[in-house]
Amino acid sequence: MSEKILTNKELEEILLAELDLSAGMKSEIIVYNDDFNTFDWVIQSLMEVCNHTFDQSEQLSILIHFKGKASVKTGSLTHLQPMKDSLVERGLSAVIETYQEH
Repeated sequence: MSEKILTNKELEEILLAELDLSAGMKSEIIVYNDDFNTFDWVIQSLMEVCNHTFDQSEQLSILIHFKGKASVKTGSLTHLQPMKDSLVERGLSAVIETYQEH
């Protein structure tokens, strides 16, 4: 009997699903300010990837610029992962933070 070797992506999906099942866990996408992306590009990206309105995206881009970072979307880890990946592919500095909700 041969054992299946999981790819990194398959292993990541399994771990994300397990984290989603953990009670009380909350995840959010954090976007960090940089010196490369324009306000227009950040606004467009947030509208297209996170389904925010123009006003929401504009306000978030201002927060990112002046505070250095902002939480742009909350939800389950498996729901947020593709959005974070899309933002990173567009050149934005984005991460997912997961923590225990009180």
